[in-house]
Amino acid sequence: MPAHSGSKTTARADTQPVSGSTLSEMTSFGGNGANRPATGVSWNEAARFVNYLNVTSGSVAAYKFTTQPGDGSYDANASITLWAPGDAGYDITNPFRNSNAQYFLPSENEWYKAAYYSSSGTYSIYPTGSNTFPTAVASGTVGGTAVYNQAFATGPADITNAGGLSLYGTMGQGGNALEWMESEVDGVNDSPDSARWLRGGSWSNLEDSLRSSDRLNNVPTLENLVVGFRVASVPEPTSLVLTMLAGSVMFARRKR
Repeated sequence: MPAHSGSKTTARADTQPVSGSTLSEMTSFGGNGANRPATGVSWNEAARFVNYLNVTSGSVAAYKFTTQPGDGSYDANASITLWAPGDAGYDITNPFRNSNAQYFLPSENEWYKAAYYSSSGTYSIYPTGSNTFPTAVASGTVGGTAVYNQAFATGPADITNAGGLSLYGTMGQGGNALEWMESEVDGVNDSPDSARWLRGGSWSNLEDSLRSSDRLNNVPTLENLVVGFRVASVPEPTSLVLTMLAGSVMFARRKR
């Protein structure tokens, strides 16, 4: 499951309410800069944004919601329902995600491998390809650095300056903003309201939060100041497609 391009900590949510996640719904940290990661976004809101990317690019929704913007009972933070046998794209191994979708939230395994896997077949402790903790910086792209241990009031760095890359070329998987995993805590993905994993640490966390052994979990309705999300895709979009995704500054990697 190779990773590609200088990946970012999160996708920036669209400014239109159709995506289910707007700038006004984000924290000031996530909404005060064109290239800052979107924070204060719940798992459910992140999933709606991923659906928006899919539908507006001609793909199918990754996640199944029973209500949509404009419906009388619409709630952007309502939980998904499961894809069922008979639904096009149903995957018995992962009822959360439609297998025909181009964009999706990475599973914990996909995220973990992009962050910590090396070409030698081993896993590093930190997402900089090293077992030595990275140098803490407020921003930049120098190898062996990450955005962490910063004053909370500074907020995250721009996603193009969120520290050194992993060995697979992803940026910001250590520090800058905590990231939602698609995966349910028990890994079965059969309970839409159950807790999801969070990984990566934020700009204000200490170095332990960047370690491969560290992870948190919370319910999919959580909206927290330091929590954002990462968008993955298969197949990898072209540079032209990425350029056309105005308002969703994101990079992608391939699915395993």
